Amino acid sequence: MASFKCADLGMACGFEVKGAKDANEVLAIAAAHAKTSHNIANPPADLVTKIRSVVKP
Repeated sequence: MASFKCADLGMACGFEVKGAKDANEVLAIAAAHAKTSHNIANPPADLVTKIRSVVKP
């Protein structure tokens, strides 16, 4: 199961994804969180790359 924490990107945010089936599911969940909590409606490619780099399998 894949996981991700905003804190892994150095953000002062307690958001965490646990138990996602893969990195794509993590990205979908993180994108929804970014929109509602960080006012990032369309995460730029460099942010998506950074998220992918810290997703734990």
